[in-house]
Amino acid sequence: PGGRASFDDIDLEEIFGAFGGGGRGAGRGFGGGRGQDVRATLDISLEDAIAGTTRRIQFSDGRMLDVAIPKGASEGQVIRLKGQGAPGRGGQAGDALIELRIQPHPVFKRDGADLTMDLAVSVPDAVLGGKIQVPTPEGAVMMTIPKGSNSGKVLRLKGRGAHANGKRGDLLAKLVVTLPETPDDELVRFATEWRERRPYKPGR
Repeated sequence: PGGRASFDDIDLEEIFGAFGGGGRGAGRGFGGGRGQDVRATLDISLEDAIAGTTRRIQFSDGRMLDVAIPKGASEGQVIRLKGQGAPGRGGQAGDALIELRIQPHPVFKRDGADLTMDLAVSVPDAVLGGKIQVPTPEGAVMMTIPKGSNSGKVLRLKGRGAHANGKRGDLLAKLVVTLPETPDDELVRFATEWRERRPYKPGR
C-alpha cells in the first residue's frame, strides 16, 4: 500500500519491443547495443518520503521489483535501478528510472522543506493557554499554546517538517480558534455580558 508505478507517459511498445525482438523499439538502444532506459512514476505518501521505506512495483512485462525509498525523499526525485530497463542486443540492459511523486496529504501542505497545517484550538486554550496535542508525520506531540492566542498565530515545531537539500524543515501550525458546534447557554451568557461591559473592535 502507498506505492504505485505508472507507465502512462511512455510508449510501451517502443520500450519493450526489444524483449521479443519485434516492435518499433527492436534493435534500439544507447550506443553499443545497450538497452533502453525505462521510466515510471511511483506514488508515495508524505510519511514514506520522510521516514523512508521499500515499495514493490510491477513492470508492464510482469517483473516485480522492490524500490528502496530513501529517508528524506523529495518530490520529483529519480531513483535509478541499474540494469532493470530493456535488455540490450549484444550489450548491457538499460536502467529503470523511477520518479517519486508525493501524494497530497489531508492535514499537511508542503512549503519547501517546511510543512504547514491549520490547528484547531478551543476558546479556553486560546484565552488561558495550555498544552494541546498536535499531529506530525511521525506521530502526535504536545505543543504549548501561549495565553491570549488569536486565530492566525503561527507556532513552529523545529525539525518536524519535510526534507529539502539534505535538511529537515519545520512544522508550522496556524491556530484556528474554534467555537463549540453548539454554544451552550453559559457561553452565550458570558459573551453577552462581556460585550456589554468590555466592548472592543478587533484590529482597531
